[in-house]
Amino acid sequence: MPIKKSAKKYMRVTERKTEINKKIKGLFRSAIKKASEAITKNDTQTAQEWAKKAFQALDKAAKKDIISKNTAARKKSRLNKKVKAIATKK
Repeated sequence: MPIKKSAKKYMRVTERKTEINKKIKGLFRSAIKKASEAITKNDTQTAQEWAKKAFQALDKAAKKDIISKNTAARKKSRLNKKVKAIATKK
């Protein structure tokens, strides 16, 4: 446990930021997961909707420095590639 007042405050701030970051990470992770489930079921419409939500969540996370811009771009690219693959099959 910290002893100094500033260190105690920093611990509280870190806890708050960690909770916010977990929520934002959860948003894009769940959106990617639901899009992937739709892809496995060959449901193009749903996959595209969830992919769009995932892209927005990834952009927001990258903007707030929760993940790096390159990580967001890589995840978006991979998801988009999968969605396009099932869209062109039909």
